[in-house]
Amino acid sequence: MTAAESATGSQVWRLRALCLGIAVVGLGLDLATKQLALANLDPARPIPLLGGVVTLQLIRNPGAAFSMGESFTVVISIVGIIALVGVLFWFLPKLRHTGWAVAIGLLLAGILGNLSDRLFREPGPLRGHVVDFIQLPYFAIVNVADICITAAAVMIIWLTVITKVSPAGVRLEDRDDAGDE
Repeated sequence: MTAAESATGSQVWRLRALCLGIAVVGLGLDLATKQLALANLDPARPIPLLGGVVTLQLIRNPGAAFSMGESFTVVISIVGIIALVGVLFWFLPKLRHTGWAVAIGLLLAGILGNLSDRLFREPGPLRGHVVDFIQLPYFAIVNVADICITAAAVMIIWLTVITKVSPAGVRLEDRDDAGDE
């Protein structure tokens, strides 16, 4: 019997609750920090912190990571919606592993945080600019949603490549071995 088969209904719901709880907390932090940045930061006056290791620099980004695709804001918004639907309908029903629940919760927080900007900020629906304000040296200016997406990506790579476990809690070697029989 696999871990996925032995998971009880209550365990599955706990994992989904963990995932969605992380998504809600991450989204809340993203939205709150963006509001604080908009209320307190002047784009013309960056604020260096920790000896310049981190700088608070307010920008509005119409593109994707590193401001790429600035003229494709609508396409980026649609891709975000597709990613959100994919995560909700492909990953969430399969969750049977705590690590994957955390990773998918972080991914949902990041997708929802940036998508909310694209849907509800100027210049309008699907064309909204994402609020970014955390700058590391020689790197892009990011926000909490971006940090959540990056952390999720690292966790997903770790879970897939190092621990070799699927979202369903099945060891990937076990699944490969079953296909060889």
